[in-house]
Amino acid sequence: MPPSLVVSELSRRRLLAWALRAGAAVAFSGCEGSKSKESTRPGVITLRFWTGFTGGDGAYIKKIVEDFNAATPRVEVKMTTYMWLDLFQKLAGAVISGQSPDIAVMHVDDIPTNAARTLITPIDEVARALGLQESDYTSRMVWQGGLYRGKRYGIPLDMHPLGLFYNKTVLRKAGLDPEKPPRTGDEYMAALEQLKGHGIQGHWVSPFLFTGTFQFETLLWQFGGDLFDPEGTRATFDSDAGVQAMTWMVDLVKKGYSPANVAQDADYLALQNGRNAFNWNGIWQINALKEVPNLEWGVAPIPRIGSQQAVWGNSHQFVLPRQPSQDPARQEAARAFLQYMSQRSIDWMKSGQVPVLKSVAESPEFQSLTEQNQLAQQASYIHFPPALAGINDALVLIDRAVSQAVLGKASPADALKAAAAQATQVVQHNRKKYGA
Repeated sequence: MPPSLVVSELSRRRLLAWALRAGAAVAFSGCEGSKSKESTRPGVITLRFWTGFTGGDGAYIKKIVEDFNAATPRVEVKMTTYMWLDLFQKLAGAVISGQSPDIAVMHVDDIPTNAARTLITPIDEVARALGLQESDYTSRMVWQGGLYRGKRYGIPLDMHPLGLFYNKTVLRKAGLDPEKPPRTGDEYMAALEQLKGHGIQGHWVSPFLFTGTFQFETLLWQFGGDLFDPEGTRATFDSDAGVQAMTWMVDLVKKGYSPANVAQDADYLALQNGRNAFNWNGIWQINALKEVPNLEWGVAPIPRIGSQQAVWGNSHQFVLPRQPSQDPARQEAARAFLQYMSQRSIDWMKSGQVPVLKSVAESPEFQSLTEQNQLAQQASYIHFPPALAGINDALVLIDRAVSQAVLGKASPADALKAAAAQATQVVQHNRKKYGA
């Protein structure tokens, strides 16, 4: 499963789901799973493993854990699944009470905050023991994503970028080639114009985090901008590049390529129902769309609208929560589990993930996964949220700016300027709170 953990020929790991930003809980259900219980079998080491894989990917991780337990009679992994927000809230209490899990999964933007709060521990030695190195990975960004203040806290499991999902039937009806989705801004606008001529609003712009904010961030990077300055002292998403990105989205509504006031997930449902042609969404939709009867669809890399290739993405990474005491036997058992996950990386990719290890990405097994292979083409230019403690408190303000601009409550420039001013206050406060 995990593309990152390593060694051995299939070598190294992966991880994913999607990060619900503070207070912006969008529906990916999840609730508390059954509590882990220590094994009653003599001589068996029980590892507690916490994840937030509550969707369709949960069945894949569960199967890998079951196979590990069957293959290693002296080590038993007890997996507990929580909704992502619940996982982080419960982790703090578990660490304080001395009941923390042995292994957990987090998104890259959650690692800095939990590292700064000393809820997770540096794992540079574990990475070295597993033989992990940057050259093994498809993206420098995913390798760097596990670092905080020069120390490694996360071992990459996977990546989950945005992709262009398209309805082939709708494209065919509009006279467009269903096997050649647009790759450039000009091609994309030409396709939207042709769809509009056939009474179809081809790209519904969402005013919500899923997936309006991810679209804005993708476009911001494509136009050459960034979310924050390199030092993490101020927000920069209100730059000229940011205004260009937001204006592009708002213009889709103004020019009739998108309806106004799109409801949460309505853009994705419209793709399924043949009411639009394109939907910028995450890899998590791959297996869900396969279950929709009689739907002809495809997925491709996000078109290059701006001056450079870029796409929003995130990564699941393995972390080791802080323990009240160090047990060498348990540490060795944890390394064995992480290595096993690495060896089963291709099985995890079937849940809809994109591999982080070159050996997995280049393998015939992964090449046969048509949809995932399309999105893996974006690996070299995926962008992640910045590695700043408390960053989600600032990122949620981007969601607000997207909502204000897309719904026509403020101009792109005004919405971004107001949000950036508040986000700057947040990151400066966090620098004092967590240390610069």
